[in-house]
Amino acid sequence: MTTAPPAPGAPAASAPASAPAPPVPATPPRAHRVGWRVRFAVLSLIWGFSFLLIKVGTEAYAPLQVTLGRLVFGTLLLATALAVRRDRLPRGARVWGHLTVAAFLLNAVPFSLFAYAELTIPSTLAGICNATSPLWGMALSLVALSEDRPTRRRVAGLGLGFLGVLTVLGVWEGFSGLDVRGTALALLASLCYPVGWIYVRRTLAGADASHLSVMTGQLLLATVQLAAVTPLFTSVPTTFPVGPLLAVVALGALGTGLALLLQYGLVAEVGPTIGQMVTYLVPVIATAAGVALLGEPLAWSTPAGALVVLAGAALAQSRTEPARTPAPQP
Repeated sequence: MTTAPPAPGAPAASAPASAPAPPVPATPPRAHRVGWRVRFAVLSLIWGFSFLLIKVGTEAYAPLQVTLGRLVFGTLLLATALAVRRDRLPRGARVWGHLTVAAFLLNAVPFSLFAYAELTIPSTLAGICNATSPLWGMALSLVALSEDRPTRRRVAGLGLGFLGVLTVLGVWEGFSGLDVRGTALALLASLCYPVGWIYVRRTLAGADASHLSVMTGQLLLATVQLAAVTPLFTSVPTTFPVGPLLAVVALGALGTGLALLLQYGLVAEVGPTIGQMVTYLVPVIATAAGVALLGEPLAWSTPAGALVVLAGAALAQSRTEPARTPAPQP
């Protein structure tokens, strides 16, 4: 899923660009040998291809198994980074309690919903649904965050964005040929991100832990949640096809672990305004990957509606000052 990238020190793992990240201690940016433009391009590609990887993974494994594998490999990569930097996990029962809820809303639920959605809808449509997170976030923040006042421009952006969603869904054809259940699950997944980030904003602001520490703890808790649920609804696979298995590994290690590290580094170095631009490239890459590599059909309304969604999201996020908020991770 997910959701400008998070401000330094903010717990992250997917979030909408309209739900402000909590004010937390900043970490000085680290020097990088690779330019930020290259890392920006890599992050866009990783998140854009995540929907294709989900689709390939669900060809052999149950959606909950794909999500569990994603969380396991993502957590392992972040835990390795935590050890290399000689950092430690957060402390305090209060922080871990709130992280448990954040892990559920920002990782366990949306990751699982996207996996279930892609059983019946193309990865291209799932990628476009993910791009609606900023719209959901703006709508919710106007209600839940008293400092987020509505403006004509942002309300217009919200309306334009949902007009784009209706275009993608082909409302004039009565949603003919559309799998309503799968599409609803993908939209619900995108809604989870702003709900989770509003919760984070209200409960974990000022947490005395590094961004990497909180992020690793959050993914660890999401892994535990899926590990407890998955055996109840699935059986152990009898075969492990190489293609889907590699897709799950890549989805976790690259699409979750490495992507979060890249996202944080970009925000620390060039700021959230540049970082949030990833939001606008992900559905484009997801669509191109699904059509070119999976042979998924592409009606004219899909790219046209996606452009309208992105235009609406950009308008809804416009402020007089740059928004310090995270982008939705797929």
